[in-house]
Amino acid sequence: MRKPEIDHILLKMLESNPNISDLNMTVGKPLQVESSGQLVGVDMHPAFDKLTPFQTEIFALNLINRDQRLLDTLVTSGSCDLSYEIPGVARFRVNVFSQRGHYSIVLRKLETAIPSCAQLNLPDAYYRIAGEKNGIVLVTGATGSGKSTSLAAVINEINEKKSVHIITLEDPVEYMHEQKKSTINQRELGKDFDTFSSGLRAALRQAPKVILVGEMRDRESVEIAMSAAETGHLVLSTLHTIDAGSTINRILGMFTVEEENQIRTRLAESLRWIVCQRLLPKVGGGRVAAFEAMGTNLRVKDAIVHGESEGKTFSDMILQGRAFGMITFDECIVDLFEKNMIAEETARAYASNKANVGRGVDSVKAARGEKTTDLGKLEVDRGYGKQNDPRWK
Repeated sequence: MRKPEIDHILLKMLESNPNISDLNMTVGKPLQVESSGQLVGVDMHPAFDKLTPFQTEIFALNLINRDQRLLDTLVTSGSCDLSYEIPGVARFRVNVFSQRGHYSIVLRKLETAIPSCAQLNLPDAYYRIAGEKNGIVLVTGATGSGKSTSLAAVINEINEKKSVHIITLEDPVEYMHEQKKSTINQRELGKDFDTFSSGLRAALRQAPKVILVGEMRDRESVEIAMSAAETGHLVLSTLHTIDAGSTINRILGMFTVEEENQIRTRLAESLRWIVCQRLLPKVGGGRVAAFEAMGTNLRVKDAIVHGESEGKTFSDMILQGRAFGMITFDECIVDLFEKNMIAEETARAYASNKANVGRGVDSVKAARGEKTTDLGKLEVDRGYGKQNDPRWK
């Protein structure tokens, strides 16, 4: 299979449906694309009703293109990451992985144009992040929740406004940044550095002001990132966690109990923002992002150092910090419902605190003049029990 044949199949898959985010090739299934969050089959001529192990393996090997490092990684760890490009059409982040002795492939479609924070409708926290001078910023969420896109928008915001040196460490490089006001060097895992920790350590000798790390994968990376933040660098990275509290716990869990107190103190001093993202089904099709953003202040730092307690949880502090760019998932969900971007069922289903969101939804509906309950007019049943009471006969 040659590159023109691969490109032809990928192009047909891209043209099959609107709002495509991923291409999926799995043994026993047809070629599939993820359109607006749902997997759908792709009609091809000749048809691929059920992909065979041979077909997925040949496709995977051609994507890997005889890269010995990727082949070794695939054999030893069971999966490998790479990038693939159809010139002038699309770029993909590719993961090839083994399952039940066969190979499967998932290609994430990358946008060629870098969106701005305004185009993505990102909350105020992201503009504040772009203005930070140093410290650690973590963008968290599930795979495919848009973390890389949001960080690309932040880098683009810095690129347009500041004359600084930016180093990115990615696996693989997703967005190709133009050289604008800033100077940007984008390094790819496997091609330009061997591990995130070694790439991060090397970056400290490359005189950057901003360092983007694709993912904090181990304690060594976290430790070097804190050192970088403490020496005046702004470090941006991602984690697979669901909210601010679990992010703090995930980082602390990378270290031993003996190190915990020291790490809590260092993290409290170096952390600037934690922003969590979730994608929700949008009215009319597609998906829309909901956010939780927590900045650091004296109360947040105290909770990081000493732990959360009753009345002093991270959620409480975010609720009280809206004037400073902080926002909870529930507030964001109610805002999306108020703007008619998500349905009421979606708002209630994705809520962190269903009671809070329920009250917010009812308040929005009341302001619109809509019913907030299915109960009819209530009145006292004056005849209740009288039919069985001999005094009323």
